[in-house]
Amino acid sequence: MKKLLLATILLGTAFVAQAKDITFAMEPTYPPFEFTNEKGEIIGFDVDIANALCKEIQANCSFKSQAFDALIQGVKQKRFDASISGIGITEARQKQVLFSEPYFESSAAFIAKKGSDFSKAKTIGVQNGTTYQNYLLKEKTNFEVKAYASFQDALLDIQNGRIDAIFGDIPVLVDMINKTPGLDFIGEKIDNKAYFGNGLGIATNKSNQALVDEFNKALATIKANGEYQKIYDKWMTAK
Repeated sequence: MKKLLLATILLGTAFVAQAKDITFAMEPTYPPFEFTNEKGEIIGFDVDIANALCKEIQANCSFKSQAFDALIQGVKQKRFDASISGIGITEARQKQVLFSEPYFESSAAFIAKKGSDFSKAKTIGVQNGTTYQNYLLKEKTNFEVKAYASFQDALLDIQNGRIDAIFGDIPVLVDMINKTPGLDFIGEKIDNKAYFGNGLGIATNKSNQALVDEFNKALATIKANGEYQKIYDKWMTAK
């Protein structure tokens, strides 16, 4: 009986520990939201937000690299617990996964070589599988859209004249401009509510409402206690 009781206690303890481990998937070539440092670690705004949330719900975070256009499918198939990777909350995605409350407001813009004439732009680079790609394909049909798995390849192409501009999330573009001399914003900021009005959210499987509830409660806490602002200032304040 004692052995049986001990086994039951150990099994229960193991289950609790397992339930507190949360694996987040992300596409880590998207600074300042997520990118890989010289040690091979995934760091960035999204990583710090996830760690802050996990601290509040007393969970252990780990982070897994995944192509952006495979994140929603991975959540649906339960290959990881959640995804935090600059994912815009859209109606189409909400039919497939659950989202937390928005943790970041999203807006979009174009960048190009300094002095470029935007009226002559023809080919626009964008990350594959993103809301930004969807916007261009549906709303800007005058452009030829070239999709990239990573913005690093888009940067090479714009520098070499193979594309005329890059379209994406403003903080990501600011990071590109800061690190790539000769690039600047071009055209107008875009706040089309049909595509970018719902902000960025953490995606989870539709069966995981309890985890979403924990994320939402923790997000409200870190916004109230100032931790969110510290993380924002660390990654989003223009240097």
